[in-house]
Amino acid sequence: MEKCMMHTNYFHLIMFFILSISFVSITCGETHQKGEVDRVSSMYEDVHIGLVVDMSSMEGKFVRNSISMALSDFYHVNNGYRTRVSLLTRDSHGDPLQALAAAMDLLQTEQVETLVGGQSLLEAKVLAELGEKAKVPVISFQVPSSSTLSKYSYFIQATHDTYSEAKGVTTLFRNFDWATVVLIYEDDDNWRESIQPLVGHFQQNAIHIEYKAEISVSCNEECIMKHLRKIKSLGIRIFVAHVSESIANILFPCARTLGMMEEGHAWILTARSMNNFQDTNYLSKEAMEGVTGFKSYIPSTKELHNFTLRWKRSLIPEEVTRMSICSVWAHDIAWSLARAAEVSRVHLLEGILESTTKHKGLSGDIKIMDRKIISYKFEIINIIGRGDQRSVGLWSSGSFISKNRRKNSSSTNVLETIIWPGGTTRTPKARLSKEEKRSEKKKLRVLVPAGNFRPQLLEVKTDNKTGVTAARGYCIEVFETSIRPFNYEVEYIPWPVAFNYHHYNELVYAIYDQKDKYDVAVGDITITDNRSTYVDFTLPFTDIGLAVVAAKDKSMWIIFKPMTLGLWLTIVAFFILTGAVVWIIERHDNTDFQGSYAHQIGTMLSFGFSTLVFAHRERLEHSLSRFVVIVWIFAVLILTSNYTATLTSVMTVQQIQLKSHENIGFFWDSIAAKLVYDNPTFQGPTYKGLKAADDFINALRNGTILFIVDEVPYVKLLVARYPSQFYIVKTESLTNGFGFVFQKGSPLVQNVSREIAMLRRTEKLKSMENWWFRRDSMSSTADNTCDPLSVYTFRGLFMITGVSFAFALIVYLIPWNREQRQAVIKHFQRYVSHRFGRAIRPSPTTMA
Repeated sequence: MEKCMMHTNYFHLIMFFILSISFVSITCGETHQKGEVDRVSSMYEDVHIGLVVDMSSMEGKFVRNSISMALSDFYHVNNGYRTRVSLLTRDSHGDPLQALAAAMDLLQTEQVETLVGGQSLLEAKVLAELGEKAKVPVISFQVPSSSTLSKYSYFIQATHDTYSEAKGVTTLFRNFDWATVVLIYEDDDNWRESIQPLVGHFQQNAIHIEYKAEISVSCNEECIMKHLRKIKSLGIRIFVAHVSESIANILFPCARTLGMMEEGHAWILTARSMNNFQDTNYLSKEAMEGVTGFKSYIPSTKELHNFTLRWKRSLIPEEVTRMSICSVWAHDIAWSLARAAEVSRVHLLEGILESTTKHKGLSGDIKIMDRKIISYKFEIINIIGRGDQRSVGLWSSGSFISKNRRKNSSSTNVLETIIWPGGTTRTPKARLSKEEKRSEKKKLRVLVPAGNFRPQLLEVKTDNKTGVTAARGYCIEVFETSIRPFNYEVEYIPWPVAFNYHHYNELVYAIYDQKDKYDVAVGDITITDNRSTYVDFTLPFTDIGLAVVAAKDKSMWIIFKPMTLGLWLTIVAFFILTGAVVWIIERHDNTDFQGSYAHQIGTMLSFGFSTLVFAHRERLEHSLSRFVVIVWIFAVLILTSNYTATLTSVMTVQQIQLKSHENIGFFWDSIAAKLVYDNPTFQGPTYKGLKAADDFINALRNGTILFIVDEVPYVKLLVARYPSQFYIVKTESLTNGFGFVFQKGSPLVQNVSREIAMLRRTEKLKSMENWWFRRDSMSSTADNTCDPLSVYTFRGLFMITGVSFAFALIVYLIPWNREQRQAVIKHFQRYVSHRFGRAIRPSPTTMA
């Protein structure tokens, strides 16, 4: 009641502002006449329409793009029209007051002749009131049908027929002999009012509403779990959900956690929910398997297909999943506006409705009723797989219609087979009998470590009021998915532990020692030979072994790491050698290689090194020198390409080798600690025990330790959390991964292991890990690392280059080229005698 009064006061406040600016209608009329004179002189008459939507919402972006593209398409087809409708957009930021201010701005400054908008019922009322005062048509296609909007004569609404939908859902219930239902809907004006036709039809057809769950818009996972537990206690198995996409993303994973998405349950979604679904997340898609819903029917045509392709290309790829119903309606409204502007500017309101009636758009068959453009056909959708929507038939004019449109009947027999939750085709019952309740499920008492050391793996919470323990995380999802086919009800029991090897041993031993209390233990429990003496483990559901993680190298000299020092020196030597060989060949005839000794040495060195970037500017006269340069450039190309590839790997992976004198950290008293001390693979380095995950991070950052050794799942979580700082150096298969713990001889061990194997084969296990670890792949592993390039790697290349250089010199200096050889020898002798003549000239005393 307080909420309704608050909305009423809010609406009255807005009405006060509207009445205070009622002069807008007069101003708009005057400016419209003035603008009319200006437009006549131009080639086309501009007709401005205003769009007021929340541009931060996906639906707002979709509608804007649909209208813009529709107008462009319309005038491409109708190029001879003398009018041109142009779209002016304003952002409402999802607030009714800002929507009002934006609409007033469009009317006063832009003289718009139609307003489009209203994404909530309150926004629609505000814009409708403003349109009534200004005598400007207001069009909305994103709010449900409401009796409070019918009083506005300038308000046009595109929506689905809620009464036809309610009749269809009721007929579905009668065909399946469902006489009891639970309604789940959002506690908001938009949703509360639009569910009333369905409530009325249920009452008229003696379908008892056992419980109404009103879910607040701000309701979180804990709040929804509370609602669902109460619903589950009623024993009702049939649910109708009338919720937004954001609530559905929480509702269905919670329902699956509580076993309410298993065989024997049925979930029906209303058209308002189905029409607005765009981007449900991974968990919701998985959890919604078997849900059935009504959706406004849009016929599949070539025109719709072509428009959808272009519409998707106009948006950011990450935003696009499928074209929404509102986007299709927006397209058709835009065409109706363009036709009405051409035919009847004076009576634009009537023109829009008349154009919509005469011309069929992408949305197919519609009808006009009390200024409402109503879509009265519904497609019955069955959600299968990972959110795939499968059509099983239609509902229209009181009859179900088969998928091939050949049969229609009031019976559901003409529909395709519906796959219900749990993958069954057997129609669920509304309520379990006493015998079915007794045999429905066996309870499985599950012991879970309550330390919450790694929430992504396992997080345990106990409600202080109810005492009910809830668990979530990667381990829980894998377990519940694996145990689901065997019809067990899970009860979680917390076990207080510290993060050490001995406490986890006690937890495992409790399954062996207290069989009357616990059936299974689930969590980050490592499979060991000692523990297997007392209990049975399933197949591991994580990667096995230990991993070594290190901080990424931030050195400024990382560019030199792709090659060894020996290779760098060899390359420099060959650069000099190339210049020397070319100088020897070209020196006699090429003036570019002549001059003073300093100039010749500089030319020789610069020529050699400039071949790295093919920038030598000296002209070569001899074919032999050209041969030498070609061979060396070929070698340079190979060296640079390998350097680039190796540098890329180094920058990405930054290989670090374990050294015997370096400090390595691990969790104190953990499986990793035990193996590090006992296994010869890790002998040599200095080890340091740490007690918290934050100690790991701080120690790596400040250099106290250079590496961390831990089990692969823990290391993956660390690297996924800090991908830019840490990476995996190597892994060793020294542990057996995490497994679920059962009592010795339990038949569930083999069954659950088989389910884990299937999850791994179908890559569902990987998908779960990606979701919880928030990372599709790790930054690096030991297999991706590479050693620096060495001289040995390119020994063949250098051998070919050296032989080629020697060949060129031999050909140049052979006897039949004696003149050039003698010239070189004479030049060398002249240089020696000039440089060292004084040192070797005999003294006069000696001659005497």
